[in-house]
Amino acid sequence: METMTHYMQLLATNQPWNLIIFMAIPVIFAETLTITEFIVIFSNLTSGFVRKLNKFCGTFVGIYFTGVFLYLVTQVVPTIKWRGAVDFLAVWFYLSGVIFLGGISLLELNLIGKKKNEQEKRKLHFILVSGFLVVAHIAMILGMVNPQIFTNVAMPM
Repeated sequence: METMTHYMQLLATNQPWNLIIFMAIPVIFAETLTITEFIVIFSNLTSGFVRKLNKFCGTFVGIYFTGVFLYLVTQVVPTIKWRGAVDFLAVWFYLSGVIFLGGISLLELNLIGKKKNEQEKRKLHFILVSGFLVVAHIAMILGMVNPQIFTNVAMPM
């Protein structure tokens, strides 16, 4: 059994491209989104450069990560021979980020939340950003665990 989760193996393979495509680009945009999110909320911004940057990052990273999700779910996940529950959870927590990032893009493109006022949209936006940060950090933590530690844990499949 391998001592690395598929999550980490994906990032370590085809250096530096997989690291850039699957980690650097989403993280840079998600972190920029998070920083600008706080500025937008605490400064009560509805326009200006920071709000435009926030909107751009949210729209871009949601669309980008949806592409990453579709590629991995159709081309990579079906070929995986799971290395235990930690491996499975690391991959699926990473992939679940599409729920939150995709939701942010849909909100920014006014495809959801049309009947919400600005305050309600900001609240939903903040919840989606927060949700992504939670699942992304869980994925990173689980991804760094040696899957051999939990070899006796039943698989969720």
